[in-house]
Amino acid sequence: MTIRKLALLLAVASFPALAFAQQAAVPASAASPQADEGGLTGSVTDESEWQDLGIAIPSFPTDRSEATAADGGTTEVLGRNLARVVYGDLKNNGLFKPVGPDALPGIAYAEVASPAFAGWRGRSAEMLVQGFVKAVADGRLTVGCYLYDVSLGTELARQGYVVKPEEWRRAAHKCADMVYSRLSGESPFFDSKIAYIAETGPKDRRRKQLAIMDSDGANHRFITNGQATALTPRYSPDYSKIVYLSYLNGAPRIYVYEIGTGRQTLVTQGKGPTFAPRWSPDGKSILYSMAISGNTDIYRVPATGGESVRLTNTPGINVGGSYSPDGSKIVFESDRSGSQQVYVMDAGGGNQRRISFFGGRSATPEWSPRGDQIAFTHMAGNFRIAVMNPQGGEMRELTDSWQDEAPTWAPNGRIIQFFRTQKNSGESSIWQVDLTGRNERKLDTPRGASDPAWGPVLP
Repeated sequence: MTIRKLALLLAVASFPALAFAQQAAVPASAASPQADEGGLTGSVTDESEWQDLGIAIPSFPTDRSEATAADGGTTEVLGRNLARVVYGDLKNNGLFKPVGPDALPGIAYAEVASPAFAGWRGRSAEMLVQGFVKAVADGRLTVGCYLYDVSLGTELARQGYVVKPEEWRRAAHKCADMVYSRLSGESPFFDSKIAYIAETGPKDRRRKQLAIMDSDGANHRFITNGQATALTPRYSPDYSKIVYLSYLNGAPRIYVYEIGTGRQTLVTQGKGPTFAPRWSPDGKSILYSMAISGNTDIYRVPATGGESVRLTNTPGINVGGSYSPDGSKIVFESDRSGSQQVYVMDAGGGNQRRISFFGGRSATPEWSPRGDQIAFTHMAGNFRIAVMNPQGGEMRELTDSWQDEAPTWAPNGRIIQFFRTQKNSGESSIWQVDLTGRNERKLDTPRGASDPAWGPVLP
């Protein structure tokens, strides 16, 4: 179900219920006059390390403790869980220095819209995130979220959400997105999903299933049963579908899985080994690579199925097309020069040119959602995640492990996810790193994990 983000009309002295989904949202400027005054502004587009900004996030109180089907069983317990998720989101992106509810005193319900700024200044908090949770008569939940500048004693932003109990984590992610966007000047990304390949079994006989989860690893579920090997998933631009590669009895097929209905549609069946399906930015086409008679080229096929068009036609291996955000260019890897390197071509296949000239091999390129950088796997001894600009300059390695590969971008283009394989055991897991290269984080999954694909922000 689509979560509706609504502006709150909350008085300081009392807390009327939030507007419900059928009511029109009130512009933020009308709902909160202070929302655009004071506080931090700016952008982290330069990828420089952000100042450690202290943010206090106490438990979200409730007007009265009531039973709920959400995790925790009561609105009182849920308030602490909500704050924990907000804290986790803000802690793991490398920009802020939050303190969560388990290390802070609780607040009264009446304090949410009227903070005790003096007390928070005494705790050296620069920013304050407060919120509340209330049970609605129909079983849903109302969650409010406020951001305050402690030193100025002013409100910077507020939002409210009405969600089903099973979607309470989305309200927390939306709250974290509001805080992140307001303080950093960047687009949000916490309320998003990740598709990946779950792996079990010995490394020479892996069982590979398609799975999805929230951006923080929660709400995990398997999409395929493992009878056919699943590989290289990617979300559609509107989040409604996942394209992936399936191998059953050696036969490669590209399927589109519809998230809302669970229906799967066969897009194309390769005549030879097939690799790396990728969406076009408008969602109308899918790129993929196919090997025929010892030569591998990149093809484009309508997302609904039909005739494929070959875009490359050179001796060797051409793999891994990824569109630029505007759909005008495609970045891919090719060994036509004698080793794996990164190339760029026009969307129709013309003007193919190499852009990686910094030693070693380069593979699995993926264009940033911003269009300003390309992430790729740099193989010079170890496999490392690296970025460069679309002309091939300003290359920077972000990781340094034995085998890191297959980068995928967060929706806002600031964080890169990839999978890391352990030496000797072959066990793989999903990691992420921000563009400073200083903040790495491993995501917990119930099984080994590879081929991550970060989807867009949920509608």
